[in-house]
Amino acid sequence: MKASIRNDPHFRPLVILAACIVLLSAVDWGQWRFLSAATPFSTLQTFANIGLVALGLGLTMMIREFDLSVVGMFGLAGCVAVMTGAAHPWFGIACAIAIGLAAGIIQGLIMVRFALGSVGVTLGGLLTFVGLAHVLTENRSVPYDNFRVALLVNEPFAGLLSVRSGVSLAIFAVVALTFGFTRLGRDIIAIGSDRRAAMIAGVNVDAFIVGIFAFSGVCAAATGALLSYSLASASPAGLSDVLVPAAAAAILGGVSLGGGSGRPLGIATGALVLAVLRSGLNAVEAPPFVNDIAMGAILLTVAILDGPYLMRRLRQLAARERTDRQRS
Repeated sequence: MKASIRNDPHFRPLVILAACIVLLSAVDWGQWRFLSAATPFSTLQTFANIGLVALGLGLTMMIREFDLSVVGMFGLAGCVAVMTGAAHPWFGIACAIAIGLAAGIIQGLIMVRFALGSVGVTLGGLLTFVGLAHVLTENRSVPYDNFRVALLVNEPFAGLLSVRSGVSLAIFAVVALTFGFTRLGRDIIAIGSDRRAAMIAGVNVDAFIVGIFAFSGVCAAATGALLSYSLASASPAGLSDVLVPAAAAAILGGVSLGGGSGRPLGIATGALVLAVLRSGLNAVEAPPFVNDIAMGAILLTVAILDGPYLMRRLRQLAARERTDRQRS
């Protein structure tokens, strides 16, 4: 049972999702707070806050990298969108996405050009983006005066979705189809499993690294911009709590810290688990810290299940590095 949960990138998050729904339903039995028509919409709104960031971050984890800069880009893009998009919302979104794309490309190019690890480069990016956001906003919150747009992006349609959640789900669907029906998915997994072997097989590893970090920047920028529109304000430090939930969603979704495993649909399910957990606990009026405890307990369980696999992966990677040094 443990082996099947660990090896199937879809099965484990689905089991955790079902368990969360059953437990929250039991806690709420007879009171109809969690089991209400408002819960699915609230859950998808929470999903929209972290889903795309988790997708971009998860893809970097699949190739055995990690994009710390999503936190800074999340806030910077929101500030840029609010400051440039009052009269023309689409222009603000375009500016935010362009900044995210450019930042991701630049960071990716620095990594491949100088053979640097992603943690150091993206940590520098995080600090740079946060600093730029503070400079642009002069260390203050920036209001968004186009209240019509602020209401529109949160307006329910089809009973479940808003513009933000609809955009998130649509992008997940496109990425999942691309991942499943083209070579891109196989090449990403190959890079994370054995980068040297992927290069020998003809995979353009450098191009993939740049492209994935560019995509991660776009995801963080789009999410930050839409969330800032929905809140009718932006702050250089107000949206800084996205990294932990995004990384947790990717790990819950079957992405290994050792790289080489994971799928977009798994990441989506992991983000949905956290969204259900947060919305459900809010619905039953649990204290805020209960969400953190529950998320920590779930991640600890996943870590225990993944421990043997991760140790084998680390030993394999260490052995390959020793072999490469001996050959050189």
